[in-house]
Amino acid sequence: MPTQIISTIKKVMPTVVSISISKNLADVKKDMNEELAKAGPIIGEVPQIPDEAVDSHGMVKIGGGSGFIVSHNGIILTNKHVVIDGNAQYSVLLNDGRDFKAVVLARDPIEDIAILKIEADKLPAIRLGDSSKVELGEEILAIGNALGLFKNTISSGIVSGMARTIRASTDPHSPMQELRGLIQTDAAINPGNSGGPLVNMRGEAVGINAAIVFGAQNLSFALPINAAKRDLEDLKTHGRIRRPLLGLRYVVVDENLKDKMKLAAPYGALILGQASQIAGQAQLTQAIIPGSPAHKAGLQEKDLILECNGEKLTSEKTIADFLETLEVGDKMNLKLIRHGKEMAARVILAERK
Repeated sequence: MPTQIISTIKKVMPTVVSISISKNLADVKKDMNEELAKAGPIIGEVPQIPDEAVDSHGMVKIGGGSGFIVSHNGIILTNKHVVIDGNAQYSVLLNDGRDFKAVVLARDPIEDIAILKIEADKLPAIRLGDSSKVELGEEILAIGNALGLFKNTISSGIVSGMARTIRASTDPHSPMQELRGLIQTDAAINPGNSGGPLVNMRGEAVGINAAIVFGAQNLSFALPINAAKRDLEDLKTHGRIRRPLLGLRYVVVDENLKDKMKLAAPYGALILGQASQIAGQAQLTQAIIPGSPAHKAGLQEKDLILECNGEKLTSEKTIADFLETLEVGDKMNLKLIRHGKEMAARVILAERK
């Protein structure tokens, strides 16, 4: 009699796809020249693209990832970082061997989620679970295209952590960003597995395999599927993913930061610009985005926001967590301290572009 794991694999496997990324040869050479220019003088031979790497249409495969079918008419979920290049072409290889060109319908402006479409119908589709009901210690499977080479790779494990926060970059040319609410698992996730489903023993997708920590063992992360379900609903209703924009950068305040910066409270969100490295260049980002809801509400750098809609801001409940529960057009009533004086501000959230 088949075990529960084998039954789950047979149920889910037909819905998992491989995503191939290709670019025009001229664009690949241009990208290489730009990277070489940034790197400075090169000792030895300049890398060349072998002729056998170029197909009959002048396209070069530059990478791959995984995804999974969520509707019978060809809607596919994957990671945004898998399909981040707007100049690339994407194709999807189904489990039955069929190959389709893919169109990127939407990229989430915040989460590492993207939605693709292929022109096919009557496809097997995975059932989407409820990531809010995932339990610590629950058995799960991670499925994908490991290293871009090994199709239908499966690893098993348990949910070893909930609501994790890590800093990662979804694009080599973008600054590090905070990914919150992640599901931590000890199931092995390798490059190429990105975008594949994290499934429970009922064969439901509860997450999207997203990240690993290099140098660590048994430490992988998946985006909760509820975030992707929200994106799918937005796309269906509005034709695009709508995420609310506040328009400020901040650091979470604790006792140490309070003492270091002599702040008025040991909690809250301190509005502050951020120094970062983008493509090897030092950048200083603004604390308040001009024209944003935060700017229109009169918020200023070094304001210390204490409360949002009557709730205290802490390291466990940050502004980002509040934004996850709000929609475009919703109001945020903020209590803050500026130059030692308590104030109130009302922000109407705009749509993030």
